[in-house]
Amino acid sequence: MASAPEQGLPLFYSQLEPLSSVAHGDWRARKVENAPFLAGAHAVPLTVEEFGLAQRYYPIVFSVGDNPVPLALMGLNEGVNVFVDGEGKLTSDVYIPAYVRRYPFMLARLRPDAEELSLCFDPTSEVIGRFEDGEPLFEDGQPAQATREVLGFCEQFEQAGQRTAAFMKELADHKLLIDGEVSIQPEGAEQPFIYRGFQMVSEDKLRELRGDIARKLIQSGLLALVYGHLFSLTLIREIFGRQMALGRVPQPALTI
Repeated sequence: MASAPEQGLPLFYSQLEPLSSVAHGDWRARKVENAPFLAGAHAVPLTVEEFGLAQRYYPIVFSVGDNPVPLALMGLNEGVNVFVDGEGKLTSDVYIPAYVRRYPFMLARLRPDAEELSLCFDPTSEVIGRFEDGEPLFEDGQPAQATREVLGFCEQFEQAGQRTAAFMKELADHKLLIDGEVSIQPEGAEQPFIYRGFQMVSEDKLRELRGDIARKLIQSGLLALVYGHLFSLTLIREIFGRQMALGRVPQPALTI
């Protein structure tokens, strides 16, 4: 899931700069309670390792396009996140996806032809900078403990991203993904609210799998992930209810 700084930046990242002991030797990282960048995010990427926890709180769907990825739905409409307030502070005790927790850091290739990934960060973030408080990023010109922990977390995230890509390839190889659609008819509403613009696993296609393929998916643990995704879809109506309570449900027939 790493992106080159000179290419289109991933969700949340406004800029990307390599972390350097020369340029950032006196910088620190501090803890913050709010995540303003999350306030308007209705869908956040997930890795397969997170399905077990994430499915308790969020519907898990898949993005559209040639290279779909798993997404945790934190809202059903663009710009709506029902789990944080306008300042990005959590309003519910929920699991926070690793994609969110790694920000403002990520591993990226400094050049398209580079083989190695470098630890980079978004310099527009308020998490790191020349602060008087916070954990130092470098000590005596070497990465400090906080930086080593961040690097380890980002490396684990990249590895999880590779396993997630393998999972998505299995879904594609067996043609299990279909265009998703959810229709919700609130009491008293003249028209249903219809949500599209995502993909989901087809239960019909799942039942039609050959026995040897199904056994392979069971033995690899991939089938458990599929059912985690399917079970989580029941939460779509709960997310809709949260939006209704917040008065953030627009007109019917919209796209996720």
